[in-house]
Amino acid sequence: MTTTTTLKEQLRADLTAAIKGRDELRAATLRMTLTAITNEEVAGTVARSLSEAETVTVLTREVKKRREAAEAFAGAGRSEQAARERAEGEVLSYYLPAQLTDDELKALVADAIAETGAAGPKSMGLVMKAVTQRSRGGLRADGWPRP
Repeated sequence: MTTTTTLKEQLRADLTAAIKGRDELRAATLRMTLTAITNEEVAGTVARSLSEAETVTVLTREVKKRREAAEAFAGAGRSEQAARERAEGEVLSYYLPAQLTDDELKALVADAIAETGAAGPKSMGLVMKAVTQRSRGGLRADGWPRP
């Protein structure tokens, strides 16, 4: 019998390892992320455990927050805080599914256009829906420009 570790369990185990290894950045980042997951679990009228996909969605949101904060700090001339936010984003990115390459994404879009018979800007919604479904709900294609 094999046991599979959930993403949340992996985050907890990695938090413990970071604390033991005195990795302050990783420990603080994982602690904040686990808090965000817990907040999401108790946000509704009934507390529940998140599915793996919902946990990945929370992680994606946390990475996006770090990216936006880093941009804001950099724009305000606060490079040290921007670097910290980028480092936290990198820690969390490790737990996310691999992003599609530009070529993979172009192929997905071409397939979606062919499948939907899209012709012109008015059909963009149909194409976006098909691409989002094929990229695992958009989790593998975040819509952000790559560096």
